[in-house]
Amino acid sequence: MAKVLTSIKIFPSNPEGDLSKLKNEIKNKLPNEASIIKFDEEPIAFGLVALIAHITIPEEKPEKINEVEEALKSIKDISEIQVLSSTRI
Repeated sequence: MAKVLTSIKIFPSNPEGDLSKLKNEIKNKLPNEASIIKFDEEPIAFGLVALIAHITIPEEKPEKINEVEEALKSIKDISEIQVLSSTRI
């Protein structure tokens, strides 16, 4: 069964926020069948660091990516998200 790997850039709302706490909150908010492969950190500007979450979902359930986006948007410490790429693995 194939999976879809989606990379999402996550902009924290607070530059001084705890990124490890945010990572844990993201992991806990993900819907069933979505899982984090890894997080990367990307410096943006003025001390702000964006997270890039690499998330897999089952290929046969493409609607799960919408659930992932909604879950991320519901986290108060996230100001914005941006889907960077999506590919079949």
